[in-house]
Amino acid sequence: MDALTLEAVSHAYGAIRAVSDVSLALARGELMCLLGPSGCGKTTVLRLAAGLERLQKGRVLIDGRVVADGRVQEPPEARNVGLMFQDYALFPHLSAAQNVAFGLRRLPSAERRARAAAALQQVGMAGQAEAFPHTLSGGQQQRVALARALAPQPGIMLLDEPFSGLDVRLRNQVRDDALHVLKSSGAATLMVTHDPEEAMFMADRIAVMRDGRILQAGPPADLYYAPADAFVAGFFGEVNRLQARVADGRVATVLGEIEAAGFAEGVKVEVVIRPEALKLHPAPSGGPGDEGRGRVRVMAARLLGRTSLVHLSVDGAGGQALHLHARVPGRFLPEENAIMSVQLDRSQTFVFAAGEAK
Repeated sequence: MDALTLEAVSHAYGAIRAVSDVSLALARGELMCLLGPSGCGKTTVLRLAAGLERLQKGRVLIDGRVVADGRVQEPPEARNVGLMFQDYALFPHLSAAQNVAFGLRRLPSAERRARAAAALQQVGMAGQAEAFPHTLSGGQQQRVALARALAPQPGIMLLDEPFSGLDVRLRNQVRDDALHVLKSSGAATLMVTHDPEEAMFMADRIAVMRDGRILQAGPPADLYYAPADAFVAGFFGEVNRLQARVADGRVATVLGEIEAAGFAEGVKVEVVIRPEALKLHPAPSGGPGDEGRGRVRVMAARLLGRTSLVHLSVDGAGGQALHLHARVPGRFLPEENAIMSVQLDRSQTFVFAAGEAK
């Protein structure tokens, strides 16, 4: 039995449809990320699951029990969920231990203190139990907020952009710690984020949303290597886009021919190519003006740390220059105007119907 189930859930704010026919199921111990741009409806889905918004259409079930269906509307405190938001919402006049214990008021005082201490220990904050929020760093406040959400031992954790307020280096460390804490808790976790790298780092499964709908859901590798459309492909990072027409089940591009099975003869398509799909090699006799026919000219190359980004130019249809990007592991800095030959990694090259949303 799934810990959390949403069945054909829809929600509108006046004339604005925020969520349209969303269905998902979350298993015990699973971490799922709702991923999408701002305004796509992902936070509304989270609020409907929590009971913070009254359900207008569909059903919400927790452990197989209906908690909302348009007639039934159980409040958040009856749903055994832990909530954590991006602003943490710690009480400034309470210590870390008192903040964590705040949601345990129904327990005897000794058990409440023990549970709060255990939760702080779980997130590595036992040594700051008596500290007040204003004396804690952003990462420490985030850990206290996580401990407070976990202390009641909820079956479901609901997180809304929990790491967005942290700087990059701190965010990487805190979300790594949070991932292990959440997985060890055994709770089912539904987390909202607009950051595709964060979703891939955290999630067992990702559901990509746009305009209130789930476009595709599955393990991160499935979404990255088998995107359902051009929007999903492009949301996981920068891509190169080429226009072409299908001929004999293939499309001819300046980078070579690509399979286009399932498309009608002559139909216009968009070829989406990830930068890491461009494998570059020096062209033995290449020189300026020799780009094309599987060769490209280097416009610039920049080391980005773990990878190098190479800006490329190649003549497209009608002689119009195309600007492409290649991402190469490690240090790879060819000189400006060098001519390189290109080998395509077909596993990171996709063909979609032209005109699909980007």
